[in-house]
Amino acid sequence: MAEQRSDDPAESPALGTHWYPSRWGAEDQRGNGNLMGPEKIRAALALVSRHEIIKLGHPYDAQIPLAPGRLFGLRMPGGPTGGPHGGRSKTVWNDEFLATEIGQIGTHMDALGHLGRQIGEKADHGNIRFYNGNPLSEIWSPYGLTRLGIEKAPVFFTPGLLLDVQGLKGRVMDLGEEITPADLQACLERQGLSETVFAPGDAVLIRTGHGSRFRTEAATFYDGAPGLGLAAAEWLAEKAPSVVGADNFAVDVVPPVDPEVFHPVHQHLIMKHGIYLHEGMKLDELAETHAWRFAYIFAPLPIVGATGSPGTPIALI
Repeated sequence: MAEQRSDDPAESPALGTHWYPSRWGAEDQRGNGNLMGPEKIRAALALVSRHEIIKLGHPYDAQIPLAPGRLFGLRMPGGPTGGPHGGRSKTVWNDEFLATEIGQIGTHMDALGHLGRQIGEKADHGNIRFYNGNPLSEIWSPYGLTRLGIEKAPVFFTPGLLLDVQGLKGRVMDLGEEITPADLQACLERQGLSETVFAPGDAVLIRTGHGSRFRTEAATFYDGAPGLGLAAAEWLAEKAPSVVGADNFAVDVVPPVDPEVFHPVHQHLIMKHGIYLHEGMKLDELAETHAWRFAYIFAPLPIVGATGSPGTPIALI
């Protein structure tokens, strides 16, 4: 691999001096999704004993939390939309029109082209960079991303691990409360596991309790959240997961520990390591089963050029 480099002497603490090209090569668009394969499927299926499916995503409707500026609108033209057709069958049908930031709403997975960093003081398409050092000038178009879109992500079928920080604390975590490596290690101990449980390509899900506010505090859901700090992200990245998910809206703790360093977990996991983030997850039911290890399954919608994907991830236990 060519020597990794930085474009900015005042580099982001989440990226460091050397952060691209990625371990997968300078042309890679898949990140740690490259770790998916038959061996991960076999390992995931070995964790299944109860043969139960648990949905890890929230339903989508106009009452879900919305980040400022985003919207969700579903309309049904006509009533019915079409028909009747067929003199005897008189067949009719209903269609819908959906207007929303489809990759960045509710339970969703971030594509590797979702988050980047401006290099230096001047903001232009040439000095804003994303995973693998891709400049915005080479991946952006008004009709979607030309590189690093969610269609490049694999189907995820891999061992999953739930780290129940809410259970560890015995309470719903506070807004702005940082999860540290010590918290994650304490979760393992409480759940009867050790660090040997991690294997490259796994999915690691973090329960903070913020998901319990998804419906009851929808209007203020995005005002702040407990979540991972940069040190915890670095600790997890060493385990080489393919996905890190959480029941908050950013995986990051919000507001950030350092107000000058916004979403460092996003930068460290997505940009530096090619790890996908799964946000807005519903983890309470899974936690109640105490099935800390399970098969994590998610097929992102292959919307070419999209910055992420909605959908229903599942745990097969």
